Amino acid sequence: QVQLVESGGGFVQAGGSLRLSCAASGRMFIPNALGWSRQAPGKQRELVAAINSDSTYYTDYVKVRFTITRDNAKNTVYLQMNSLKAEDTAVYYCKATTNSMDYWGKGTLVTVSS
Repeated sequence: QVQLVESGGGFVQAGGSLRLSCAASGRMFIPNALGWSRQAPGKQRELVAAINSDSTYYTDYVKVRFTITRDNAKNTVYLQMNSLKAEDTAVYYCKATTNSMDYWGKGTLVTVSS
């Protein structure tokens, strides 16, 4: 059974930084891509960043401020978030994409005060 466990969320003032982690576990689990999405109150879930074997993707709003990295040995993906803004407040979800299906974590809350 595949599990994605996020950590690193919390409360931070605008301009501050947080680093999210997502550890993936499961027998023979080798994701093609890992990513982070977020859902703010009253809004749809949106993709923030993703990473596969040779490229990364960022939504325009977080480019330069956020960095996604991946440790294949640990099956862990990270999201370094700098220069946080109040608009970044949301529940952040980790997503893993395999050949057969997508998997989601339960989310970690990030709250940025202005």
